Amino acid sequence: MSVRINDVAPDFTADSTAGTIRFHEWLGDSYGIIFSHPRDFTPVCTTEFAAVAQLAAEWAKRKTKVIGVSVDGTADHEKWKRDIEAFGGAAADFPIIDDSSLTVAKAYDMLPADYYLPTEGRTPAHSATVRTVYIIGPDKKVRLTMTYPMSVGRNFAEILRALDAVQKTDGVPLATPANWVPGQDVIVALALNNDQAKERFGDLDIRLPYLRFAKSPA
Repeated sequence: MSVRINDVAPDFTADSTAGTIRFHEWLGDSYGIIFSHPRDFTPVCTTEFAAVAQLAAEWAKRKTKVIGVSVDGTADHEKWKRDIEAFGGAAADFPIIDDSSLTVAKAYDMLPADYYLPTEGRTPAHSATVRTVYIIGPDKKVRLTMTYPMSVGRNFAEILRALDAVQKTDGVPLATPANWVPGQDVIVALALNNDQAKERFGDLDIRLPYLRFAKSPA
Protein backbone atom coordinates (compact mmCIF):
# COMPACT_ATOMS: atom_id res chain seq x y z
CA MET A 1 0.00 0.00 0.00
CA SER A 2 1.43 3.36 -1.01
CA VAL A 3 1.93 6.24 1.43
CA ARG A 4 0.41 9.39 -0.01
CA ILE A 5 0.40 13.06 0.89
CA ASN A 6 -1.98 13.70 3.83
CA ASP A 7 -1.80 10.07 4.97
CA VAL A 8 -0.77 9.58 8.59
CA ALA A 9 2.85 8.47 8.42
CA PRO A 10 3.09 4.82 9.50
CA ASP A 11 4.24 4.47 13.08
CA PHE A 12 6.93 1.94 13.89
CA THR A 13 9.24 0.78 16.65
CA ALA A 14 12.80 -0.04 15.65
CA ASP A 15 16.35 -0.26 16.94
CA SER A 16 18.63 2.59 15.91
CA THR A 17 21.97 4.18 16.63
CA ALA A 18 20.11 6.25 19.25
CA GLY A 19 18.46 3.23 20.88
CA THR A 20 14.89 2.06 20.45
CA ILE A 21 12.79 4.54 18.44
CA ARG A 22 9.02 4.69 18.65
CA PHE A 23 8.57 6.95 15.67
CA HIS A 24 5.46 9.01 16.51
CA GLU A 25 6.60 9.40 20.11
CA TRP A 26 10.10 10.38 18.99
CA LEU A 27 8.73 12.95 16.54
CA GLY A 28 6.61 14.65 19.20
CA ASP A 29 5.39 18.05 18.00
CA SER A 30 8.26 18.58 15.55
CA TYR A 31 8.40 18.33 11.80
CA GLY A 32 10.29 15.26 10.66
CA ILE A 33 12.27 14.07 7.66
CA ILE A 34 12.78 10.38 6.93
CA PHE A 35 15.43 9.63 4.32
CA SER A 36 16.24 6.07 3.39
CA HIS A 37 19.06 4.08 1.82
CA PRO A 38 19.54 0.60 0.35
CA ARG A 39 22.71 -0.32 2.22
CA ASP A 40 25.54 0.94 4.42
CA PHE A 41 29.04 1.61 3.05
CA THR A 42 27.77 2.71 -0.36
CA PRO A 43 29.28 5.76 -2.10
CA VAL A 44 26.29 7.97 -2.94
CA CYS A 45 24.60 7.29 0.39
CA THR A 46 27.75 8.23 2.32
CA THR A 47 27.80 11.65 0.65
CA GLU A 48 24.10 12.12 1.45
CA PHE A 49 24.38 11.23 5.12
CA ALA A 50 27.33 13.62 5.34
CA ALA A 51 25.21 16.39 3.79
CA VAL A 52 22.49 15.83 6.38
CA ALA A 53 25.06 15.98 9.19
CA GLN A 54 26.45 19.27 7.85
CA LEU A 55 22.95 20.79 7.95
CA ALA A 56 22.33 20.03 11.65
CA ALA A 57 21.94 23.70 12.59
CA GLU A 58 19.47 24.26 9.73
CA TRP A 59 17.23 21.37 10.81
CA ALA A 60 17.30 22.63 14.40
CA LYS A 61 16.40 26.18 13.30
CA ARG A 62 13.31 24.76 11.60
CA LYS A 63 12.37 22.56 14.59
CA THR A 64 12.74 19.52 12.37
CA LYS A 65 14.05 16.10 13.38
CA VAL A 66 15.83 13.98 10.77
CA ILE A 67 16.10 10.22 10.82
CA GLY A 68 17.93 7.92 8.43
CA VAL A 69 16.82 4.44 7.41
CA SER A 70 19.13 1.78 6.03
CA VAL A 71 18.42 -1.90 5.53
CA ASP A 72 21.42 -3.01 7.54
CA GLY A 73 21.86 -3.52 11.28
CA THR A 74 22.80 -1.06 13.99
CA ALA A 75 26.32 -2.46 14.42
CA ASP A 76 27.07 -1.71 10.76
CA HIS A 77 25.48 1.72 11.10
CA GLU A 78 27.84 2.59 13.96
CA LYS A 79 30.87 1.61 11.87
CA TRP A 80 29.52 3.47 8.82
CA LYS A 81 29.03 6.64 10.87
CA ARG A 82 32.81 6.91 11.19
CA ASP A 83 33.12 7.07 7.40
CA ILE A 84 30.26 9.56 7.15
CA GLU A 85 31.83 11.86 9.73
CA ALA A 86 35.31 11.56 8.20
CA PHE A 87 34.00 12.46 4.76
CA GLY A 88 31.62 15.23 5.83
CA GLY A 89 33.59 16.76 8.67
CA ALA A 90 30.47 16.88 10.87
CA ALA A 91 29.01 14.64 13.57
CA ALA A 92 26.21 12.36 12.36
CA ASP A 93 24.17 12.76 15.54
CA PHE A 94 20.76 11.88 14.06
CA PRO A 95 19.37 8.34 14.49
CA ILE A 96 19.90 5.71 11.80
CA ILE A 97 17.22 3.02 11.87
CA ASP A 98 18.07 -0.69 11.71
CA ASP A 99 15.68 -1.85 8.99
CA SER A 100 17.25 -5.21 8.23
CA SER A 101 13.74 -6.69 8.54
CA LEU A 102 12.46 -4.21 5.89
CA THR A 103 9.60 -3.30 8.25
CA VAL A 104 9.97 0.43 7.62
CA ALA A 105 10.76 0.02 3.92
CA LYS A 106 7.56 -1.98 3.42
CA ALA A 107 5.39 0.28 5.59
CA TYR A 108 6.52 3.33 3.59
CA ASP A 109 6.38 1.57 0.19
CA MET A 110 10.07 2.18 -0.47
CA LEU A 111 10.95 -1.03 -2.29
CA PRO A 112 11.20 -1.57 -6.06
CA ALA A 113 8.38 -3.44 -7.74
CA ASP A 114 10.50 -6.54 -8.33
CA TYR A 115 12.52 -6.59 -5.12
CA TYR A 116 13.75 -9.77 -3.49
CA LEU A 117 16.41 -10.39 -0.86
CA PRO A 118 18.65 -13.43 -1.32
CA THR A 119 19.87 -15.16 1.80
CA GLU A 120 23.47 -14.63 0.66
CA GLY A 121 25.22 -12.15 -1.58
CA ARG A 122 22.70 -9.33 -1.24
CA THR A 123 23.71 -6.12 -3.00
CA PRO A 124 22.20 -2.62 -2.82
CA ALA A 125 20.48 -3.31 -6.14
CA HIS A 126 18.11 -5.74 -4.43
CA SER A 127 16.59 -2.87 -2.44
CA ALA A 128 17.48 -0.15 -4.93
CA THR A 129 14.62 2.25 -4.45
CA VAL A 130 14.91 2.39 -0.71
CA ARG A 131 15.97 5.97 -1.53
CA THR A 132 13.00 8.07 -0.55
CA VAL A 133 12.39 11.26 1.41
CA TYR A 134 9.29 12.01 3.46
CA ILE A 135 8.58 15.35 5.10
CA ILE A 136 6.11 14.80 7.95
CA GLY A 137 4.19 17.44 9.89
CA PRO A 138 3.74 17.71 13.66
CA ASP A 139 0.32 16.11 13.20
CA LYS A 140 2.16 13.02 11.84
CA LYS A 141 0.74 13.50 8.34
CA VAL A 142 2.89 13.23 5.23
CA ARG A 143 3.46 16.65 3.64
CA LEU A 144 5.85 15.79 0.80
CA THR A 145 7.55 12.78 -0.78
CA MET A 146 10.52 12.35 -3.14
CA THR A 147 12.05 9.16 -4.58
CA TYR A 148 15.45 8.89 -6.25
CA PRO A 149 17.22 6.16 -8.23
CA MET A 150 20.51 4.78 -6.96
CA SER A 151 22.59 6.78 -9.43
CA VAL A 152 21.28 10.25 -8.49
CA GLY A 153 22.46 11.86 -5.28
CA ARG A 154 19.84 13.85 -3.45
CA ASN A 155 20.07 17.64 -3.34
CA PHE A 156 19.60 18.44 0.33
CA ALA A 157 19.57 22.15 -0.40
CA GLU A 158 16.38 21.45 -2.36
CA ILE A 159 15.00 19.30 0.45
CA LEU A 160 15.68 22.17 2.85
CA ARG A 161 13.98 24.59 0.43
CA ALA A 162 10.99 22.25 0.16
CA LEU A 163 10.78 22.07 3.95
CA ASP A 164 10.74 25.87 4.09
CA ALA A 165 7.92 25.95 1.54
CA VAL A 166 5.94 23.30 3.43
CA GLN A 167 6.29 25.23 6.68
CA LYS A 168 5.45 28.55 5.02
CA THR A 169 2.18 27.23 3.54
CA ASP A 170 1.14 24.69 6.17
CA GLY A 171 -2.40 25.46 7.33
CA VAL A 172 -2.66 28.87 5.61
CA PRO A 173 -4.19 29.81 2.21
CA LEU A 174 -0.83 30.29 0.52
CA ALA A 175 1.31 28.46 -2.01
CA THR A 176 4.82 28.95 -3.34
CA PRO A 177 5.63 29.46 -7.03
CA ALA A 178 8.23 27.60 -9.07
CA ASN A 179 11.79 28.07 -7.79
CA TRP A 180 10.59 29.92 -4.68
CA VAL A 181 13.10 30.56 -1.93
CA PRO A 182 12.45 32.13 1.49
CA GLY A 183 11.87 35.86 1.34
CA GLN A 184 10.29 35.84 -2.11
CA ASP A 185 6.61 36.58 -2.75
CA VAL A 186 4.05 33.83 -2.29
CA ILE A 187 0.82 32.97 -4.10
CA VAL A 188 -2.53 33.62 -2.42
CA ALA A 189 -4.95 30.70 -2.67
CA LEU A 190 -8.18 31.07 -4.62
CA ALA A 191 -10.12 30.27 -1.46
CA LEU A 192 -9.89 34.02 -0.72
CA ASN A 193 -11.37 36.71 -2.95
CA ASN A 194 -9.32 39.83 -3.64
CA ASP A 195 -10.75 41.81 -0.72
CA GLN A 196 -10.21 38.96 1.72
CA ALA A 197 -6.70 38.42 0.39
CA LYS A 198 -5.77 42.10 0.76
CA GLU A 199 -7.18 42.22 4.28
CA ARG A 200 -5.13 39.24 5.33
CA PHE A 201 -1.91 39.63 3.33
CA GLY A 202 -1.76 43.27 2.21
CA ASP A 203 -1.30 44.57 -1.30
CA LEU A 204 -1.58 42.05 -4.12
CA ASP A 205 0.39 41.75 -7.33
CA ILE A 206 -2.30 40.36 -9.63
CA ARG A 207 -0.66 38.81 -12.71
CA LEU A 208 -3.72 36.83 -13.83
CA PRO A 209 -7.20 36.59 -12.30
CA TYR A 210 -6.13 33.29 -10.72
CA LEU A 211 -2.48 34.17 -10.03
CA ARG A 212 -2.06 36.69 -7.22
CA PHE A 213 1.19 37.32 -5.39
CA ALA A 214 1.65 38.81 -1.93
CA LYS A 215 4.62 39.57 0.28
CA SER A 216 5.69 36.56 2.27
CA PRO A 217 4.34 36.81 5.84
CA ALA A 218 6.97 36.81 8.56
